[in-house]
Amino acid sequence: MKKVEIYSTPSCVHCQHAKKFFAENDIDYTDHNVAEDVEKRKEMLDRSQQAGVPVIFVDDEMVVGFNEANLSSLLEIA
Repeated sequence: MKKVEIYSTPSCVHCQHAKKFFAENDIDYTDHNVAEDVEKRKEMLDRSQQAGVPVIFVDDEMVVGFNEANLSSLLEIA
């Protein structure tokens, strides 16, 4: 089982698309709301060097933004 984490904000449309994609494919994930959690926001910046969301990690692979094809490949979804 791959570890999936998403750094997101409630108002981010691309974050919502990513979470819907995870739900539709029964992918368990951890959501870090960087709009409210200052420590997770700092963690996201340190890990990714990105200020925009979503930042998604599948194990140690980083995906910036919602890229369905890339996520499908990383998660081995046909």
